[in-house]
Amino acid sequence: MKKWISGHRLVKDEMGYRRRNFILSVVSVFIAISALIGSILILRIHDYRTNQILQTKKAQLEQRMDSLRNDMRKATLELGFNILILPENQDVSDWYAKDYGDTYMPENYVEELASSGLLIARHFLPILQTRVKWEEKDTEIILIGTRGEVPNQDKPYREPMVNPVSEGAIKLGYRLHRKLDLNEGQEIQLNGEQFIVDECFEERGNKDDISAWIYLEKAQELVNKQGVINAILALECLCFGDVEPGELRSKITEVLPGTQVIEQGSSKILAREEARMKVRERAKQSIQSEMKHRQNLREVRESITSVLIPVIFIACGVWIAFLGLLNFRSRREEIGIFRAMGFPVGKILQVFLSKYFIIGILGGITGFLGGLLSSYIFSKFLEGSFVWINLEPSYLAWLLLISIAGATLLSIMAAWIPALATAREDPAEILHRE
Repeated sequence: MKKWISGHRLVKDEMGYRRRNFILSVVSVFIAISALIGSILILRIHDYRTNQILQTKKAQLEQRMDSLRNDMRKATLELGFNILILPENQDVSDWYAKDYGDTYMPENYVEELASSGLLIARHFLPILQTRVKWEEKDTEIILIGTRGEVPNQDKPYREPMVNPVSEGAIKLGYRLHRKLDLNEGQEIQLNGEQFIVDECFEERGNKDDISAWIYLEKAQELVNKQGVINAILALECLCFGDVEPGELRSKITEVLPGTQVIEQGSSKILAREEARMKVRERAKQSIQSEMKHRQNLREVRESITSVLIPVIFIACGVWIAFLGLLNFRSRREEIGIFRAMGFPVGKILQVFLSKYFIIGILGGITGFLGGLLSSYIFSKFLEGSFVWINLEPSYLAWLLLISIAGATLLSIMAAWIPALATAREDPAEILHRE
């Protein structure tokens, strides 16, 4: 009799004849494991969504800051050269009153500045500016000798802000060419030197209207100031980054000792820079506030999960134990017969617990899948939209292992006590009672 009544057959018959009890037990394990895996993944989705939100806000901040930097760059270009570098001994009031300076510095200062590694300035333009009498026209003009801009060697190339004056050419301010009736392409003489009118400027409403621009070397010859200049114009590059007050002056004077730096139109630029800084600070505070909010929300969800999951596991375990107790009591007569036939308690326990081992495996696998699906569904309510995260295969395998191990342990532990109690009853008493 023992040879043909195998444990596998008994387990198979048990699951087949008592399908409702078997299915309800699997569903109980499924609910417990789904809740566990779903909670783990919901927290994982929360972290993923938090990272998404913060990255989006940071990207928006960078985009906004790039836009503001671009506005700053345009503003500085609209204002033109906003840095004036003069010799240290030059009286600034005289420079503005006379429209020229009477102290000088070496022309090669501009090359030193361009190759110094200074990143907060560009478009270096050397000039020699002085008042002279135009003998042929019997009028006094501001003569400006200049050449092409010297680019900053440590910054990307940018188009020059002003077109260079070529040798043999002259550019005239509005009042000069109107008063003297001069036109572009006309050949003229300036204190004995021959020039071609290259450009006649529109009215600017400042000293430029009575100025004439020629090539720097020729201007130096005309006023007998070879190899020297009396000013360098440059553009402060505020788009480079945050510049502390006075930082530009100190950096330039470190490179060019014996000079002084005047920032022209700085109030408008600094006002824009201050506005940019405020926007950045507000955006950073918004990111920090969002980060704190998400962290608090995660702590709340962790707290709920830490209470809810144990409660679900206990409830499902009690339900499985109750179903097992009903099942075992309904089978007392069978158990008594098997015991009377000589089946040991261990063999009977093996048969019953094998069933719950299978229940654990089935419940663990289905609970794992249910947890994946439930986390996706609940993400709509918790995060405002469906969120699906791509999990690493190793992480999924780890979750599946936890699901099966946890489900098997839950079902066997829940069924162990009623199974042991029933299997150890005296078969004589069982058969006599039944």
